[in-house]
Amino acid sequence: MPNSEVPTIQIPAGLPALDVNSTTHYQNVVAAIQEKLRQQPDRFMRFETYMDLALYAPGLGYYVAGSQKFPNPDTPGDFTTAPELTPAYGRALAQQIAQVLRLSGSNHVLEFGAGSGALASSIIVALREMGIEPQYTIIEVSAELRERQGERLNRLEADVQWRDKLPRHFEGCVVANEVLDAMPVSVFRWNEKGQLMEKGVTMGTPFSWAERPASTKLTETVRSRMPPLPGYTSEVNLRAEAWIDSLGQWLQKGAAIIVDYGFPRHEYYHPQRAQGTLMCHFRHHTHAEPLVYAGLQDITAHVDFTAIADAAVKAKLDVLGYTSQARFLINSGFVEQLAQTTKPDAVDQARLMASAQTLLSEAEMGELFKVMVLGRDIDPPLIGFERGDRRHRL
Repeated sequence: MPNSEVPTIQIPAGLPALDVNSTTHYQNVVAAIQEKLRQQPDRFMRFETYMDLALYAPGLGYYVAGSQKFPNPDTPGDFTTAPELTPAYGRALAQQIAQVLRLSGSNHVLEFGAGSGALASSIIVALREMGIEPQYTIIEVSAELRERQGERLNRLEADVQWRDKLPRHFEGCVVANEVLDAMPVSVFRWNEKGQLMEKGVTMGTPFSWAERPASTKLTETVRSRMPPLPGYTSEVNLRAEAWIDSLGQWLQKGAAIIVDYGFPRHEYYHPQRAQGTLMCHFRHHTHAEPLVYAGLQDITAHVDFTAIADAAVKAKLDVLGYTSQARFLINSGFVEQLAQTTKPDAVDQARLMASAQTLLSEAEMGELFKVMVLGRDIDPPLIGFERGDRRHRL
């Protein structure tokens, strides 16, 4: 029998109030998840299942139901990613993509979760300037984002296609910018007896946390990655590792550039990080309570890059580089690309410099975000890792 920990989940202070449409959608999502809960033994739902429904349930989940995720002139969205800050980000990334394309003898780029299309736009323009006319494919689960990407990219008159499924065979460069962090995770807690408990969701107002003894598989996985620490709560992302295994099956020649926030394992499961890394984003407010506003807010977890590297090795992929976003961007010519986008207006120039600071600063995205490249039949060194490669820290 699962143990319910918290009878009532409070809405975090400071979050914006819901409008009528958001309230209706939220009620529909809650009703759908509660119906699934009633079908579960002991009315216990694994958190991985809850996160999957909250983000991806057809017609209801955050990523598929049409909510405004990225800012536009009319609405602020929920968050801003690196490509939206300045096109210099995508142009620098394109330098690494171009090298991978040349080494793989291909012009194919495959991007997962292309967001507003800002990154794809910057990459296509930059590749063309380097004499590469890319064949660009996007795998996107959100119909609303597909439409927005199409509006932006159609202006380029480039060869851009959208797909629903993974390729069977692929040669070229894969781009996964903030993709792994949105994959549903399992949440666990070590109890005071050193037993691993799996945290999940049960009925509440509308949901409550609950826990039960973890399965043998989950226990063995977690024990192999960290010692028992009574009261310690964290996550393991087996979906991301399965995605890497899949990558190893269809990537014939080329490389995947993975950009996300996270840590190597010894930092991920550091004793001081005892509450895990789950984070939620709602209209530019960040908080750590995933059981509220289901279907309306983003839910993410940081990436254990050691686990990703281990999964790559098992999939017979090469770990070609791993470093901070700041170091990768500098190696890839970000500063030079930034100089080419200098703004004549003083206010615009100040905004550009502030964006650069956000992307490079150790106190902001520069250190929190990491870049890892996994490949097959690609000879290093890659330009993004010529200095400051941290593979030895994994």
